Amino acid sequence: MFSTKTQKTRWLILGVSVMFIGLGIYRGEAEAVFSKAVNICMECIGIG
Repeated sequence: MFSTKTQKTRWLILGVSVMFIGLGIYRGEAEAVFSKAVNICMECIGIG
C-alpha cells in the first residue's frame, strides 16, 4: 500500500506534532489560545 519511507515520515511528523502540542501545553499556551477564542466568540455573537 504505502512504502516504508512514507510510513516512517508519517510517524515522524505525528511524533513531532505531539511533542510541540505537549510543549505548548507545558508553557501555558493552551490557556492563552482558549481565552482569545472565547473573546472572539463573544464579539461575534455580540455578548461582549
